Amino acid sequence: MPKPIFSKIINMVLITLCSAALLSAGFWVNGFLERERVLRQVIERLSADSLAAEVLVTKSEYDEATKKVLTTIKFLEYSPDGVALEPRYFTFNGNLIQFQALVVRFQDALVKSGNRLKGKSAFIFLKAFVLDGKEAQVFEITKHDEIPRGYKIPGAVSSFEHELWKDFWDYALDSDKRVKSGVKNAQIEAPGSLFLPGSIYTLRIEHDGGLRIDARAVPEILKGEKL
Repeated sequence: MPKPIFSKIINMVLITLCSAALLSAGFWVNGFLERERVLRQVIERLSADSLAAEVLVTKSEYDEATKKVLTTIKFLEYSPDGVALEPRYFTFNGNLIQFQALVVRFQDALVKSGNRLKGKSAFIFLKAFVLDGKEAQVFEITKHDEIPRGYKIPGAVSSFEHELWKDFWDYALDSDKRVKSGVKNAQIEAPGSLFLPGSIYTLRIEHDGGLRIDARAVPEILKGEKL
């Protein structure tokens, strides 16, 4: 075989091998990046949370008669899509306040995949209360079997909607039905905190967990203002 032809064949083989190697490397890199992207999204979903409510102490004064602190709070609940609902005001004999909620956690696979309906924990606020020894001061937020404010379809009056929520309460409170509907567990939680003037308290729902309470200082620009 003439030398020039042999050299051309060798060059073509080398080019082909290099191209195959580069193509293989490209597929590997793309696969690696895709796995990294999916893993990152899974971690983000599992570690993400959503704002459930905000609380602000609007009045705090010492009652000489009862020897207790009278605390009035503004409770601003948010719907699952982040819309603020009509605020409520509660006045307690004390400032160690708890919020009782039904928290529904879905199966990990549904959270990881970002399922449209079951991709994060669901919550329903039931009560706000203060415990004082054997006594309790309780304000009801959502009644059993009713449609929670944050989930109510605006303007709709539908027996079908009521039936859906009746089924929801049944599923949430029945362990056998929960498994079939992708619910990991449903339980009553009652996180609490010492509520003091000068802070904004946030109740957040973790996508793979329950409720938690965080606090931050009221911005300086709002201090002393009546909005």
